[in-house]
Amino acid sequence: MVLTQRDISNIEAENGVDEYDYFASVQRAINVGSWTFQGSFGRTMMDAIVTGRCLLGTKEFRDYYGNPVPSRDQVKAGTKGSPEYVAEQHGQEWLDFISNIV
Repeated sequence: MVLTQRDISNIEAENGVDEYDYFASVQRAINVGSWTFQGSFGRTMMDAIVTGRCLLGTKEFRDYYGNPVPSRDQVKAGTKGSPEYVAEQHGQEWLDFISNIV
C-alpha cells in the first residue's frame, strides 16, 4: 500500500475531484497510516470515518501525539470505522467499493 502524489492532491483539492476518487484517496491515506501528516490530513481522515465514508485501516496506528488509532477489527461492529457502520450509512455498494481500496 502506497499513498501517491495523486492521492495527496486529491485530498488537498477543494474541487475538481469526484466523490469516488476523493474517498478512495482518503481511504488509502487511512490504510497506510497517514495519521502523522499535517493536521488537516488527520481531520479529513477522521471526518470520513465519522460520516461513514471510510473505514478504519486493517491495522492499528499511532497519531502524531502517540494516541492509538484502532483497526477496523478492533472496534465493535456497527460503530464508527467498522464495515457495518459504513454499510448502514451509505449502503453495501459503497462498502464494497471502499473496502476494496488498497
